[in-house]
Amino acid sequence: MAFETALLFRDDAYETRAEATVLAVNERGGVILDRTVFYPTGGGQPGDRGELIRADGSILPVATTVYGETKSEVVHVLPEGAVPPEVGERVSLAVDWPSRQGHMRIHTGLHLLSVVLPFPVTGGRIGPEEGHLDFDIDGTVPAKEEIEEKLNALVSGDHPVTTEWITDEELLANPGLVKTMSVKPPMGSGRVRLVRIGSVDLQPCGGTHVASTAEIGPLAIAKIENKGRQNRRVRIRLV
Repeated sequence: MAFETALLFRDDAYETRAEATVLAVNERGGVILDRTVFYPTGGGQPGDRGELIRADGSILPVATTVYGETKSEVVHVLPEGAVPPEVGERVSLAVDWPSRQGHMRIHTGLHLLSVVLPFPVTGGRIGPEEGHLDFDIDGTVPAKEEIEEKLNALVSGDHPVTTEWITDEELLANPGLVKTMSVKPPMGSGRVRLVRIGSVDLQPCGGTHVASTAEIGPLAIAKIENKGRQNRRVRIRLV
């Protein structure tokens, strides 16, 4: 049986605390709640970690967060051997903010990197301090210094970062919105979330982002790697 968890992080990535009710505990001890501020692993972004706080004040660490049987069911993974709360129990949620904010800054920075390097994206990974995108580039890769200069110009432009929704059909009718070749947009629910960065960028994304590019702070191009005949991995990091 699949359960449905209200995804509060989609509406406000800065909301890191909430109250929730335990809907179920799976066979591995993962906790499924009726609502959550924890982002589950997906789209290259790691799942949030943090704490579930019980009514008696005892704390259950959340090691990571993943999707369950469906994209509407979120599982909060406890450390091995932890005793999960009871079904029906009310708990308080607290996301590890430094880790979440790092993911937000890097994730938005990677969206800007895809503007500076307008090539098909073949993969990517987000961390709290560093991330990368893999690009299908046939030809010369721009110099690291040139990429870094253009990237930081976009960051310092203080562009607002907002979200909006379109239908699956509207996305299918506008395939140019999709930059990734390997990661599929979050479709299937009938509507797709878009992340808009001012007049700079618009693409499907279910992840968490900062409210303005200025919040990212300075970025450095850590490394450019050759990962195949045309595949180039570009790493960015917070300075």
